[in-house]
Amino acid sequence: MNREKIEVFSYKGRRWPRWAKALLALIGAGILSFAILLGLVLNGSYDHISGNPRVMIILGCQVRQDGPSILLRDRLDEALSYLEDHPDMTVVVSGGQGDDEPTTEAQAMADYLVENGIEEENILLEGESHNTIQNFKYSKALLAQENIDDSQGVLVVSNGFHLTRARMLAERAGFDNVSTLAAPESHMPSRLHMYIREPMALVKSFLLDR
Repeated sequence: MNREKIEVFSYKGRRWPRWAKALLALIGAGILSFAILLGLVLNGSYDHISGNPRVMIILGCQVRQDGPSILLRDRLDEALSYLEDHPDMTVVVSGGQGDDEPTTEAQAMADYLVENGIEEENILLEGESHNTIQNFKYSKALLAQENIDDSQGVLVVSNGFHLTRARMLAERAGFDNVSTLAAPESHMPSRLHMYIREPMALVKSFLLDR
């Protein structure tokens, strides 16, 4: 008895051109890289305090016509909370004046702290910096100028999203034993924007900020 032969055709699916495969691989690598960088940012976004730092550095942020922005107030309020139990710390407020700001960020921060009970003689103003690496370089120079010893470590205050990069740049500027104090981000749109922006800023600072 003769049986008909049945031919079986295998379905090979749609063949992607090489350029499409390369593009998909590039997109995948980009997503993976961003996820790793975001993980680094998130890992540093909490309090990391070691030893007994005697110097606090509060990093500046935008100042509006009516005073510190929400993110800057978050930083200042977190610093005030810590200073209640550590009133003898030297506090460096660091930040220059942008084109749209009524005063230096340092002056606005100092005014806010004094209004909330911090002794003026415990505050040093660094009002020339315009980015994070300058914050630390100029603060380091100011402390040396005032003969203030930072060998026991410094406590850097900023919003959580900023602290991984801040720690890296503080160490690059010559600070040893860097601790961090994470302020919340009360303004949700700014929080979302910064957690998207910061991984790229981390790469930029790693490569260029010296």
